[in-house]
Amino acid sequence: MQNYDKAPLGSRPDPAADSRGNDGSLLTVLKTLLFFTILMITLPIGLYFASKKYLFEGSLGYSNNDSYFYAAILAVVAVHVVLALFVYVAWNEGSRQSREGKQD
Repeated sequence: MQNYDKAPLGSRPDPAADSRGNDGSLLTVLKTLLFFTILMITLPIGLYFASKKYLFEGSLGYSNNDSYFYAAILAVVAVHVVLALFVYVAWNEGSRQSREGKQD
């Protein structure tokens, strides 16, 4: 038989006290991630179809093949803009949390 240490129940470490901070900051990070995930999916697809139909074919009068090409370029640019915004927000959020943590 194995011998297990029997520590009193009160001496266990608190599971909520971890390196992630409090639940509010974790919830904020998850909301930010969810927002940018939805934005990453909807913005390029919506921008592709809207710019193809209304901007390139409707207003500028491009052919069907040309409008596919330019709308795809616009969608790729939108993906890069969303990624850059996510990195900017995540960087500022991380530096703000580290500044708040250092004030203790």
